[in-house]
Amino acid sequence: MNKQNRQNISYSMISVGFKNMVARNRIVAVISPHSRPVRILINEAKNGNKLVDATLGKKTKSVVVMDSDHVVLSSNTVDTITQRIQDSNFDDE
Repeated sequence: MNKQNRQNISYSMISVGFKNMVARNRIVAVISPHSRPVRILINEAKNGNKLVDATLGKKTKSVVVMDSDHVVLSSNTVDTITQRIQDSNFDDE
């Protein structure tokens, strides 16, 4: 992608806590971190250098899966992040 094309891209950003943001249109899923398959997903992302820990040492309450295979840990609940996504969708209309 050349420099001119990158300048025309704009992203709606969603807060995942502590002033950390992700691009709304790149989110694939927002899930609870408590199941074994999700813990395996987190471990694989960590081993593949695709894990972003946005909790600042707090308890992980949700996991945001991105289309780039990055996994973002958040201290916000699944409901909170989902509501932020829905609110930003409403703002775009």
